[in-house]
Amino acid sequence: MRIEQKATVASMSVATVLVTLKMVIGVMSGSVAVLASAIDSLLDLTVSAFNFFALGHAQKEPDDKFNFGRGKLEPLAAVVEGTIISMSAIFVLYQAIMKMVNKTPTQHLQESIVVMVLSIIITGALVLFLNYIAKKTKNMVIRADALHYKTDLFSNGAVLLALGLISMTGIELIDPILGIGIAVYMFYSALPIVKEGILMLLDVSLEEEEVEKIKDLLDNEKEITTYHFLSTRQAGSHIYISVHLVFNVTVTLYDAHVVGDKIELKLKKLFPEYKVHTIVHLDPYDDSEINEIEDEYH
Repeated sequence: MRIEQKATVASMSVATVLVTLKMVIGVMSGSVAVLASAIDSLLDLTVSAFNFFALGHAQKEPDDKFNFGRGKLEPLAAVVEGTIISMSAIFVLYQAIMKMVNKTPTQHLQESIVVMVLSIIITGALVLFLNYIAKKTKNMVIRADALHYKTDLFSNGAVLLALGLISMTGIELIDPILGIGIAVYMFYSALPIVKEGILMLLDVSLEEEEVEKIKDLLDNEKEITTYHFLSTRQAGSHIYISVHLVFNVTVTLYDAHVVGDKIELKLKKLFPEYKVHTIVHLDPYDDSEINEIEDEYH
C-alpha cells in the first residue's frame, strides 16, 4: 500500500471516531455548531474513502483502455472534496439560521466541550501527519485532505470557544452566529481546491515559473538550433511536456535522437517529485510557421 493510501486510511479512522463522538453529543445538546461539526466529519469520512479509491487507481499503469493512465483521478478527487466541503457549508448555514429562528436552547454543554477538546487534539495530530505526507509526496489529493482537516481544526476551535462563552454568559445566539461564521470559512476554503482541480482537468499549463525553468533549459542547449510548440499540463502527480526540437539539417537522425534523449532526461530531472512524461519531436528545420499556416487552413 502506497504511503498516500496509508494517509487516507488514517483520515478515515479519525473521521469515524469524530463522527461517532460529535453526532451523539450534537443530538443530545442540540448545538448547531457541534451538529454541524459532526456532519462535516461524516463528509470527511466519505471524502477520505473516495480519496482512497482514487489514489489506488490513479497510479495504475496505462493500458488499452486508458492509454495515458488514470492520473486525472487525483484532481477529480480534489474537485469532489471541495464540492462536498461547499455543500456541508450550505447545510451548516441552514442549521444556524433555523436555530436563530426557532431559538432552540443548547444542552449538555460540559459533555460538548469535552468532545470538542478531544476533536481538536485528534484532528491536530492528523493535520500534522497529512502535511508531512503532502510535502513528501507532492500529492494533490493529500494536500486537499490536509487543508480540509485544517479547516476542521479551526472550526472545532471556534465551536469550543462558542460553547465556553455560552456556558459563561448563557447567550444562546453565540452558537448560530458562530455556525454562520464556520459556514462562510468552509466555503471560502473550498474554492481554491475546486478551482485547482478543475483547471487541472481542463489541462491548464504548468505555473509560469515552471514553464520558465523548461525554457531556460532548452535555451541553453547548444546542440539544437531552436525549439517551438512547447506545451505542458499536469494530471495529479504526473507532468506532461511536449516540444519540437529544431536541428541543423546536416545532423543525422541518430545524432538528433541521442540529443533528444538527453534533453528528455534533463526535463525529467527538473521535476524530481513528479512522474514526468515527455514527447519530443525532432525537426531538421524550423517548420513552425508552415505548421501554423496549415492549422489555419484546416
